Amino acid sequence: MTVESLFPRLEALLPTVQKPIQYVGGELNSVSKEWDAATVRWALMYPDAYEVGLPNQGVQILYEVLNEREHLLAERTYSVWPDMEAVMREHGIPQFTLDSHRPVRAFDVFGLSFSTELGYTNMLTALDLAGIPLYAVDRTDEDPIVLAGGHAAFNPEPVADFVDAAVLGDGEEIVLAISEVIREWKDEGKPGGRDEVLLRLAKTGGVYIPKFFTVEYLADGRIQRVVPNRPGVPFRTAKHTVMDLDAWPYPKKPLVPLAETVHERFSVEIFRGCTRGCRFCQAGMITRPVRERSITTIGDMVDNGLKQTGFEEVGLLSLSSADHTEIADVAKGLGDRYEGSNVSLSLPSTRVDAFNITLANEFSRNGRRSGLTFAPEGGSDRMRKVINKMVTEEDLIRTVAAAYSHGWRQVKLYFMCGLPTETDEDVLAIAELAKKVIATGREASGRNDIRCTVSIGGFVPKPHTPFQWASQLGVEETDARLAKLNQAIRSDKKYAKAIGFRYHDGKPGIIEGLLSRGDRRVGRIIEAVWRDGGRFDGWSEHFSYERWIDCADKALADHPVDLAWYTTREREYAEVLPWDHLDSGLDRDWLWEDWQDALEEDGALEVDDCRWTPCFDCGVCPQMNTEIQIGPTGKKLLPLSVV
Repeated sequence: MTVESLFPRLEALLPTVQKPIQYVGGELNSVSKEWDAATVRWALMYPDAYEVGLPNQGVQILYEVLNEREHLLAERTYSVWPDMEAVMREHGIPQFTLDSHRPVRAFDVFGLSFSTELGYTNMLTALDLAGIPLYAVDRTDEDPIVLAGGHAAFNPEPVADFVDAAVLGDGEEIVLAISEVIREWKDEGKPGGRDEVLLRLAKTGGVYIPKFFTVEYLADGRIQRVVPNRPGVPFRTAKHTVMDLDAWPYPKKPLVPLAETVHERFSVEIFRGCTRGCRFCQAGMITRPVRERSITTIGDMVDNGLKQTGFEEVGLLSLSSADHTEIADVAKGLGDRYEGSNVSLSLPSTRVDAFNITLANEFSRNGRRSGLTFAPEGGSDRMRKVINKMVTEEDLIRTVAAAYSHGWRQVKLYFMCGLPTETDEDVLAIAELAKKVIATGREASGRNDIRCTVSIGGFVPKPHTPFQWASQLGVEETDARLAKLNQAIRSDKKYAKAIGFRYHDGKPGIIEGLLSRGDRRVGRIIEAVWRDGGRFDGWSEHFSYERWIDCADKALADHPVDLAWYTTREREYAEVLPWDHLDSGLDRDWLWEDWQDALEEDGALEVDDCRWTPCFDCGVCPQMNTEIQIGPTGKKLLPLSVV
């Protein structure tokens, strides 16, 4: 039965809201398929505003992978701003997709990609606007399967009551497998209703269905155990890993936004995964092992993406792009190909110890020389050993000296505050490091117009990392340290004007910590915040710490736990963590040993990158039947004619 477009009802209302263009759809390379021609239909959502959600690689890739199959249909939806929400509620218009303006509730699957937990309240807004019951147990066969993915899905317990399913890891293959299970169930006449199709998904071992698991608690609030409550449901759910990235060269037809977005460029993921072993980094841990795209595939994707979009900037993405084993050949090949054109190349994520001037010059051949960005993360060498970020002060100074002497004027440095074992001295070392960077730049360039921007983020312990057991620094302590750091930078008149200082206070980090390591009891806090008006919590102008604190106090009043219990408390080895039944491939004992190595009294023990050293037994490769895949391949960039 055809589902009609809501656009005729919507169009007349658009002039009454801000940025109406974001609700119109019809972008270059977007797809609108015949409803009746598809057997399984997906509504895909990045739960943030259009300007943030549209560039998201994950959603764009799945959108294209699904729509390439004749019997599948995928459309996109994003969070609507509060003014649009009010208009939709007033006129009875449900959450709609952008591609054909169909109601989200009409689809078979409502898939949400969470890169940050602060998007959870936006999910509740979308569910409510769509007319989908907030709680999974209240949904009927008329409602779509609400499916969570993305990095936050590696601990979906805080939203376990609101989602029907969660998927861990790479999505390209699993969305097709899920579609096939749903197609078979529909072809059979939907036997057993909603529970039957969810049970079929759960039995594959690759889709987590929260309501098929019971959580039991100890009297002190800790989890006693998490166990399946249905026969045939595995005790653990495994993550998905795409091993041959060359077989999935997506997006082939990237979306070109109608309105301004946060990233105005075409992005190519040159490899996936990281084995550097930074102890704080969830992305690096959960995406193991490293899998590189070949130099020829990268070249093809860049050439195709530019032709399909008209973008003039290409970003070569990964967790540490300069670590690609053939990055020098990639840079030179692309530099040669696009020299003299309007195309600029960028390497958004570069480690200090992987950077070199030759590489930087290749990426600035066409005259666009933006500032360089590095992330030492810790202010002192001691702190960087604790987090296993093996970059010394000498490494950084040598790198910035080379950059400033070759014409760069601006360097950005990213650090974290609140790391395990951190002291005031470690944080104040950031100021001394920034001053040395400026002094080095002035000496190397012979100029005084040298700039360094210091950006500070609060450390949030994340699941499936060695720091998953760590305590989080409280709001007051975080703010006090940042105030001391600000004073140390501003009080030195010789450098103060040359150093920019940007930081977030400790409040959003504490709430992110609650959501990232929370269990199912946190769900009632999320709901209370949402009912009190919480929206767009990832945006500082919309985030209300007081609202979260008030709702947490009320929601947990009858429980032996509170906000501090979830955030500033260190965990013991024996404690069952809310995500222990979700398998990222990492061996729990290995993570614990790495955590203990970080706490060594005589100085933290460093772990090398296993790409170049013997295996450290993290568990991923044997457990997931995977392996590290790196070059060199011996191939060259395809000899496409110079533009």
